[in-house]
Amino acid sequence: MRDYSDRLHAAIPGGAHTYSRGDDQYPSNAPKILERGKGAYVWDPDGKRFLDYGMGLRTVTVGYADDRVNAAAAGELAKGVNLTRASLTELQAAETLIDLIPSADMVKFAKHGSSVTTAAAKIARAFTGRRFICVPRQHPFFSFDDWFIGTTALKRGIPEEHYSATLQFDYGDIESLERLFAAHPKQIAGVMLEPATTLLPCARGCTTQLTVDEPCAACAQSGGNFLLKVQSLCRAQGALFILDEMITGFRWHLQGAQTYFGVDPDLTTFGKAMANGFAMAAVCGRRDIMEVGSIRNAGAERTFLVSTTHGAEMSALGAFLETVRIYKDEDVVRHLWTYGESLRKGFEELISSHGLRNHVHIEGASVLMNWLMRDRDMQLSPAMRTLFLQEMIKGGVLMPCISVSQAHGSTELDLTLNAMNNALKVCAGALESGVDRFLEGPAVKPVFRKYN
Repeated sequence: MRDYSDRLHAAIPGGAHTYSRGDDQYPSNAPKILERGKGAYVWDPDGKRFLDYGMGLRTVTVGYADDRVNAAAAGELAKGVNLTRASLTELQAAETLIDLIPSADMVKFAKHGSSVTTAAAKIARAFTGRRFICVPRQHPFFSFDDWFIGTTALKRGIPEEHYSATLQFDYGDIESLERLFAAHPKQIAGVMLEPATTLLPCARGCTTQLTVDEPCAACAQSGGNFLLKVQSLCRAQGALFILDEMITGFRWHLQGAQTYFGVDPDLTTFGKAMANGFAMAAVCGRRDIMEVGSIRNAGAERTFLVSTTHGAEMSALGAFLETVRIYKDEDVVRHLWTYGESLRKGFEELISSHGLRNHVHIEGASVLMNWLMRDRDMQLSPAMRTLFLQEMIKGGVLMPCISVSQAHGSTELDLTLNAMNNALKVCAGALESGVDRFLEGPAVKPVFRKYN
C-alpha cells in the first residue's frame, strides 16, 4: 500500500482528526489510511479488507454504509439539509428521543460529544448556582474542552483556572465522592460519570453474570449498585446526577444503560451509536433543569445553552430516526449482547488453551469488553498489547477495541477466533523468549501522555 502517513501528518496535526486514530495507537503493520467500510469490514485504498472491531470509534452498531440508514439520511438531504427555522425532522427526532429515554423531558442536539458534556456541566452550574463538577479519574474522556482536558496530563495551553473547578473521585468508591462533598459543602453542582466502562457498578461481591435478559436492575443485590449510591448522594446534597452515555447508550439497552442499571439521572448525554456513524450527539434531562436554556420564561436570567448551526442537520437526524426503527424492529441490542457472549467464550477458551490465563484478561460485560495483556512480570504491557494487535491484523482483523455491530455474524466470529488463535500462539512465544523479537515496530502509547 502507498504510504499515506507523511501526507496525513503534513496536512493534519496528529495525522487524524481524533487522537485515538493516530499512528501511535496502532502497530506498524496497521493500515495507514482507510478508503471505505461496509457491514463489519473496512478496506484500504489498495483493496485490502479487514474485519473491523473499532467500528468508527464505537459509532457504528448497525453496520457501515447500511443501505436503510443511508437512504433515510439521503431523504433528508433532498429536503435541504439545514433550514432557516427549526425543521419538522428536528422535532420528530427530539420527540423520538424523549419517548425513548425515561429520564428525558427535553433535549438539545449537537454534532459531537464534547459539546454536550460541556453543556451538561454548564446546565448543572446554572441550575444549582454552584461551581464544581466531579468526575471519576478512571474514566478516560469526557470532553476536549479545557474543563476536562486540564485534569489529564495534557495541560499545555490550558490556564489552571479553566479546570480548577473540576474535581476527581474514584469510580466504585462512594467514600471518595463523599469526601469531595464534605470538602466543598453546597458548592458541587453535579457529578458526571459513565454508567459503566469495563469497570462495572455492581455491588461489591456480586457474582451475577450480566446478560441482556438479566439486567442489574433486576438483580437481588442491585441496592448496592454504585450508580444508585451516587444518585442518592447527589439528591441528598442538591447536586445533579449526570450520566455520560456516549458509549453505553444504544448498546447496553435501547433506553440507555440507565434503564439497565435502574437509575434516574437528572441529565444524560448521548452520541456515538445513536445515528450509526452520522455526527450526532444530545444532552437531555428533566424539564425544570433543561429549561435553564428556555426563552419562554419571561424575566428569567438567560443561560446560553448549546447553540450550533449544524446541531440539527437533517441528514444525521434522519439517520438517527432510522437507526432507532431498526433497533426496535430487529432487537439490535440483543444481538450485540449475544455476539459478545459468544466472542468472550471463544476468546477465553483460546486463552486457556495457550496457557495464558495469567497474562491475558478479559474485563467488562460481554456487550462492552476489553482485554488486558501482561508481561512475564505480570505487569500491564503496551508491547504485548501491540503484538496482539499486530498479529490480529495479519489475520485480517482490526481490533483496537471490541465494538460489536449487527453486521458481525457467525462468519465474522469464526474469522475472529481463528485470528485470535494464531495471535495468542505468537504471544505465548513472546512470553517465553521476549516480546521484542516479535514486534515489527514501536509499541503503542497512551493517548493522554504529557510528551510525544
